[in-house]
Amino acid sequence: MVLLEDGTELNVLRAGNPDSPVTVVLAHGYALDHRSWHKVVEQLSGDFQVIAYDHRGHGRSAGATKESATIEQLGDDLGELVERAVPEGHIVLAGHSMGGMAALAMAERRPRLFRQRVLGTVFVSMAASGLSETSLAWPKALGKLVRELERAFGPIVRAVREKIEPTKTAGLRWWLFGDEPADEDVELTADMVWGHWPETVALFRPAVDRYDREAGLMVAQEKTVVAVVGDEDRLVPETDAVKFGGTSVVLTDAGHMLPLERPVEIANLIREVAAKA
Repeated sequence: MVLLEDGTELNVLRAGNPDSPVTVVLAHGYALDHRSWHKVVEQLSGDFQVIAYDHRGHGRSAGATKESATIEQLGDDLGELVERAVPEGHIVLAGHSMGGMAALAMAERRPRLFRQRVLGTVFVSMAASGLSETSLAWPKALGKLVRELERAFGPIVRAVREKIEPTKTAGLRWWLFGDEPADEDVELTADMVWGHWPETVALFRPAVDRYDREAGLMVAQEKTVVAVVGDEDRLVPETDAVKFGGTSVVLTDAGHMLPLERPVEIANLIREVAAKA
């Protein structure tokens, strides 16, 4: 755990070589947690120190409030995490969807820290503007019905809910992955998403919808920028990759969950950013 100045505890996984001159910091996406990066961590831990963490309000980190569930706050959290968990050395940031927004918010709000410490940023499955992963809230009507029935009938409907979960998971498979995902990746993603739904999804959705990426991107572009998207991503158009102003990469036969679907390619892009810098 890393304790932030406002008393919030962030759950942090640290792996790899603590003496490496470069640390890779991995920021996960909306309604996910640090486990979405586990394959990338495995790929990189032989070369770098690697830190994957849970945003506030996600995973095992402390909860968020309506006031703190903002991209700006996530950017402040990331900056403070860097200062406290990696006080020395260079950083490569990799942000998946909302995690990329947190990296941009850090660049905008902590430009001195960003310029001094960050070698470059890899934006993974991140929209250049407007709505993207907030479409994870798609089954709103079903969720509202189940919650209302649970309040009314308790354990009986909770048993019924177990029958509903496979249908919801099949929807996530279509929504977030390419055509042939591994079953264990879909199951892990379903566990993360439904663990954050509906409360966390509802809490952070307004912030993700309205976040303006432009100011942070201007600072980020002073360093190496790579944007990567899957050609079967149903949330982020592949044409968005070129809008980040750096190197754009489109991975074929892949959806939105690139850290799980294409960990080798993502890890290699991170290595290239570190080597180029």
